[in-house]
Amino acid sequence: MATGAVAALVAAGPATAEESANNGYKGRVTARSGLLLRDKPTRSSRIVGTAPYNSIVHIFCKTRGGSVDGNNRWYLLMDGTWAWGSALYIDNIGAVPRWC
Repeated sequence: MATGAVAALVAAGPATAEESANNGYKGRVTARSGLLLRDKPTRSSRIVGTAPYNSIVHIFCKTRGGSVDGNNRWYLLMDGTWAWGSALYIDNIGAVPRWC
């Protein structure tokens, strides 16, 4: 997904409950200290929130971004706000997310 398209999704705000329910992509946070959520799919981008260890997150799509311990996949999450989380710390539940 182009950067402008991602910016449009982020600007659109949080997903509604109906949108979240219709999205089949979910994951479980495996980062013991919680997952840092970022405004871009890189470790150097601004932290906009956190997701607690073992929590379930709703994934909109995946993209390539900055490498985290050799893994360059990032998930665009839609839990209350649009933010990016490193796929290294999210285990898929069910279907693997589509590409952005």
